[in-house]
Amino acid sequence: MTQSTLRTPDTGRNAATAAPEAPRRPVPPWRSLPVRLLRRGAVWKSLLVAAASLLVQWMIMPPPLYADPFYVFTAGKLWPHIPLGQEPFLDVPHQITRMGLVLPTMVAERLLGDGQAAYNAVAALGGCMFFVGAFLAVRSLFGDTAGLVAALVLVVHPFFILVNPYGSEVTWATGAILPDMPGAGLFAMGVAALVSASRRTGRRQTQFLVLAGLCFGCAFLAREFLAFLYLAIPVFVVLLRLPLRKVTFIAAPMLGVLAANLIHNALVFGDPLTELRSAAGHGGMPAEPITRLDSLSSFPRAMYEWDPLGTIFIVALALNLVGLLATRDRRLAFTLVWFAALWMPLTLMSGTVDPTDISLRAWLVRYWFAVLPALAAGGLGSLILLTRQFALPAARRFVVPLAGRACTPLADRLGLPEQGRRVLARRAGAVAAGALAVAVAAAYLVPAGLQIAEQPRDRAWNELRVWLADAESREKSQVETIWADERLGQTLTFYTQDVWGEQVWDGEIRTFRQIDGELPVAAVNGPLLYTEWKGQEPPSSNGVRPSTASGWELEWRSSDDVLELWDRR
Repeated sequence: MTQSTLRTPDTGRNAATAAPEAPRRPVPPWRSLPVRLLRRGAVWKSLLVAAASLLVQWMIMPPPLYADPFYVFTAGKLWPHIPLGQEPFLDVPHQITRMGLVLPTMVAERLLGDGQAAYNAVAALGGCMFFVGAFLAVRSLFGDTAGLVAALVLVVHPFFILVNPYGSEVTWATGAILPDMPGAGLFAMGVAALVSASRRTGRRQTQFLVLAGLCFGCAFLAREFLAFLYLAIPVFVVLLRLPLRKVTFIAAPMLGVLAANLIHNALVFGDPLTELRSAAGHGGMPAEPITRLDSLSSFPRAMYEWDPLGTIFIVALALNLVGLLATRDRRLAFTLVWFAALWMPLTLMSGTVDPTDISLRAWLVRYWFAVLPALAAGGLGSLILLTRQFALPAARRFVVPLAGRACTPLADRLGLPEQGRRVLARRAGAVAAGALAVAVAAAYLVPAGLQIAEQPRDRAWNELRVWLADAESREKSQVETIWADERLGQTLTFYTQDVWGEQVWDGEIRTFRQIDGELPVAAVNGPLLYTEWKGQEPPSSNGVRPSTASGWELEWRSSDDVLELWDRR
C-alpha cells in the first residue's frame, strides 16, 4: 500500500520524514516593543508630526525670550535651591513653581549645559507635545486624515510662527519655555487616551484610562488653570458611554501626580501649596480699563486681534455648533464641552465678575491653546459629517448631472457609451472638488509659508555672540560693560556664552527697567544695546533712540539691522 504523503505548508517536505522543529525561544517583550509600536499607524504618524514641528521650530528659531522663559530657565539652574522673595525672583513666583516646566528644564541643563542648547531642547519638547497631542486627539475622534490636517493647520498657523519680538511678534508660543503648549498638549493626549479607552474592554481599557489620568494630571503641572478642564472629564465619560465607576481609574493617577507636586513644593519651597497660592495671587487691576463686554468677548478678541488667520478658529466653533445641530453626533458634543469647560472660567476671571480685578488675561491668545485641538476637531469633524450627510447626496443629485452635460462634447468625441459618460461625469466632479480643496489649502499654506521664511530667527544675536567672542574686536572697542533694558539683558546672557553654556565674553551686563522714563545716569555714556521693539512690545525708556545727532557713536550693528550697540566717545 502506498504511503500517503502530507506536505507541511512552510517546508514542503514529507511529514513522515521531516525532522522535528526546534522550539522557538520567546522574544522578550522589551525587545519586541519597538517593532510592535512602529507597526501602529498612530506611532509613526505622531513621529511625522513631531518631525514637522521640529523642522518649523528650527526654521523660525527665535532667540531665548526674556521674562517668564528666562525665570524658568534660571530656576532650573538653581533647583532645588530656588530662593523665592529674592533676586531674581522678587516679583515672579508663579513662573518658577510649575514643576512641569522647571524639572524638564533642570534635566536639560544637567545634560546639555546651561546655554542655548538646553533652552531650545525644552522649548522644542513643549512644541512637539502640543502638535502631537492635537494630532492624537483629532485622530481619535475623526480619523487619521483629520488628525494630520489639524496638525498641519496648527504647525504653520501664525499663532505659532510669529513669535519673535525683534521682528513682528504676535504671541509667545513655539520656541519658548512657556507653560501653554506643553500643558495643552498633555491634556489633548489625555483626551486621545480617553477616547481610545472607550473603544476597548478589559485590561486594555484600564491601561488607557490610567494613561489618560496621568496626562490630565501632568497638564496641571505645566499650566495650573487647566484644572478647570477637569470639570469636563465626567461629561466626557458619559458622552463616551464609559461606566461611571471607571472614573476611579482616571482619578487615581491624577491624585498621584497632585501628591507628587505637593511633596515637591514642600521640599523645595517649604510650602506644599506654593503653586496654588502664587497662581491665586496672580492678577489684579488691569493696565488699561476694561468693561464686562470686553471680558465677554475675550475669545473672539484673542483670535482675530492677534492675526487675521485666527478667525479660522471662530469659524471652526461655528461649524461645530452647526454640525451638532444637524447631525446630533456625540463627538461634536464632546468637542463643545471641551471648549466650554475652559471658555467659561477664563471669561469669568478676565473681568466679567469684577472688571477691576483680573485674574486671567483671557485676551492673550496663548491662554486658549488648550482648546485649539478641540476647535480643530469640531470644525474638521463637522465638515466631514456634513459632507457625508448633505453635500455628497446633493452633489450626486445636482453637480454630477451638470458635470455630465458639461462633458457631453468630450464624451461624443470619444464615443463613450452611457456607462462611460456617467464615469466621466463623476470623475470630473471629483477633479473639481479636488481642485477646490487644493485652492483652499494653497490660500492658507502659501501665506503661512511666506511668513515662516520672513522670520529673522536669532541671526542678529548669533552675530553679536561672534563679535563679543572675537578678542581683536573686544580690544579695539574696549567693551567691558553693556547696558540694556531688562528684556535685552536677559536674552543677552545666553549670547555671552556658546550654545553649551561656556562663557565667551566675561564682561558685565547691567540692566534698567524698560518702563523707566529715561536712561539711568550711569547708562547715558553707554555702551548701550538697542533694538527697535516690534509687535506688542513698548519701547525702552520712553522711546529713547541713540543716534549720532545726540552724541552717540555706532559701535556694532547686526547685518539685518535688528540689534545695535552704541557708545559715546
